[in-house]
Amino acid sequence: MSLNVFSLKGQRALVTGGGTGIGLGISKAIIEAGAKVVITGRREEVLKEAVAQLGENATYRVNDITIRTEIPALVESIETKEGPIDILVNNAGIHHKAWAQDTTDDDFERIVQTNLISVFSLTRECAKYMLKRKKGSVIMIGSMAGLFGIDRVIAYSASKTALTGLVNGLTAEYAKDNVRVNAIAPGWITSNMFLNAVNKDQARKQQITNRIAMDHFGTTEDIGNAAVFLSSEGAKYITGVILPVDGGATVNF
Repeated sequence: MSLNVFSLKGQRALVTGGGTGIGLGISKAIIEAGAKVVITGRREEVLKEAVAQLGENATYRVNDITIRTEIPALVESIETKEGPIDILVNNAGIHHKAWAQDTTDDDFERIVQTNLISVFSLTRECAKYMLKRKKGSVIMIGSMAGLFGIDRVIAYSASKTALTGLVNGLTAEYAKDNVRVNAIAPGWITSNMFLNAVNKDQARKQQITNRIAMDHFGTTEDIGNAAVFLSSEGAKYITGVILPVDGGATVNF
């Protein structure tokens, strides 16, 4: 087997929320595999800084994924001005930490709108082009909260669990046209946001660490490498999969 099957040379990826954290790690890995990347997000200064880090094969578009009326124009603009979107990584998402009884309907709806409905809208628009070309890779970014119960993240858990249904349904519809749909479920990945949160709650940090079979947190590079694999020819017969990248957390007692 040639390592060339994992090359993304000549391809273009759209990574939402690609300016920080896991999105930035995914963008970096995809570029290192030979592709060009368009990252999106709401804060232009963050996107500019990310592109400076990523280099000449990265560009950005300021976009709020929750404004769904703007999605068709965003996709058309990238397809027309920069070229075909071969890979879509639905990474952008938001979090809300609260007990279920303290989560309002507005809280719940805001999370679902961002983490699920907007993901479907963008995927549908990108797929219009992918299906015509009979080629494409769509990757959803799920969560451990979509695989087992975690307290105080009820809206987030519901939105990420629903992505499994989205992956399954789209796989059934898109596979015949060689558009593959998969998801990555990151475990606990080191980022500034995550570390700031757990360092303020040492008991929860220890609880998380005890859950991880490999006994340490993952990195954004781990998620990026998984995204490269799922987007490559090396995974050309893989679709409809939810891939945990979690150091064994989902199976550990």
